Amino acid sequence: MALSMLTVLLPCRAEVSLETSGDALHLLLPATALVGSMLVEDDYQGAWQLVKTGVSSRLLVEALKYSIEKDRPDGSGDDSFPSGHSADTFAAATFINQRYGWQYGVPSFAVASYVAYTRVASDQHHVEDVLAGAAIGILAGWYFTDPYKGISIVPIASSDTYGVYISGRF
Repeated sequence: MALSMLTVLLPCRAEVSLETSGDALHLLLPATALVGSMLVEDDYQGAWQLVKTGVSSRLLVEALKYSIEKDRPDGSGDDSFPSGHSADTFAAATFINQRYGWQYGVPSFAVASYVAYTRVASDQHHVEDVLAGAAIGILAGWYFTDPYKGISIVPIASSDTYGVYISGRF
C-alpha cells in the first residue's frame, strides 16, 4: 500500500514543482531584463522599450482571452487562449536578444521555451495557446526594441516576399 501511495503522490508533486518553476521563471526573466537594463547597463531607453514591449503584449493577450472563450485542459477556466506566461517570457527574451545580442538571447529563449513547456505539461494550456502567446511576445519585442549595440535582425514578410533584414554599424 505504501508503494502505491508513493507512486500516486510523486507525479502530483512533480507536476506542482514543474508548474511552480514555470511560474517563477515567468516573473524572473522579465525582472532580470529590467534590472539588467537599468542597473548593469544604465540603459533607461532599453528599460522603456521593455516596458512598452511587455505592456503591449499583455494588453493584446488579455483582449484575446476576454474575446475568445477557450477552456483550459484541466477545466479550471475558459481563458486558455493565448498563454500570458508564454507571451510575457517570449517578449522579455526577444527584448534581451534584440537589445543585447544572441549571447544573452539564446539562454533567454531557452528559459521562455521551458516556461511554455511547463504551461502545457501542467495542463494549463494547449500547445496552440503557448505558440500564440510566444508569437505575440516575439512580435511585440521586435516592434518595440532597438539594438543597444551591434547588429539588428528583423524578419520581413509581405504577400510575395519573406526574409530577414540585417543591419549594423561597422
